[in-house]
Amino acid sequence: MVAENQSREEKRGNKEKPGGLGTRTRILEAAEECFARYGYDSTGVAEICKAAAVSKGALYHHFPSKQAIFVEMFETWMDGFAGQMERIRDGAASVPDALLRMVKMTGLIFQTAAGQLPLFIEFLTKASRDPETWKATIAPYKFFRDFFADLIRRGIQEGSLRKVDPELTARIIVSFGAGLVMQGVFDPEGGRWSEVGAQGMQTFLQGIIKGT
Repeated sequence: MVAENQSREEKRGNKEKPGGLGTRTRILEAAEECFARYGYDSTGVAEICKAAAVSKGALYHHFPSKQAIFVEMFETWMDGFAGQMERIRDGAASVPDALLRMVKMTGLIFQTAAGQLPLFIEFLTKASRDPETWKATIAPYKFFRDFFADLIRRGIQEGSLRKVDPELTARIIVSFGAGLVMQGVFDPEGGRWSEVGAQGMQTFLQGIIKGT
């Protein structure tokens, strides 16, 4: 994920002209505001250009389509989340410690992304009809599945986790997280979802941590 992020930044840098970064950033910020206000489907390129104070030519210089704008927004958000997870993993004393620390991120996720989650779901529904866009938006799921599988293997090797199936355990963890997000989107007032997530994951971890 980090390597992908670096290559993406290099690619962006190659496209930019002097002063171009400001234009690109304005477009992304304006698009995020428009998407949040009107929804992805109801937002057109004209609305984004007006909000960003740029011409359509300037927008298409940086992004080939509205979809491309959203994909970059999505990737930026997921890259930030992945970076946080990697820092927790690298700074933890053990795998169980890392997993328990990651559980505590649940509240931060809901706090920082609550307004964007419905938008992501709307976009993903539409992206499923376009193979290239779907490939880009589903990549984070595969990253986190592999991330947790590797983490589980590390825990088994260090002797802190039971000998469970790393791939299956990773899928359960990712499914739990995705399901929690969906509940938070469809029923935001139905519970304290960050607390539910923390308690649920701690219960799950008790089954795979050695000595519990």
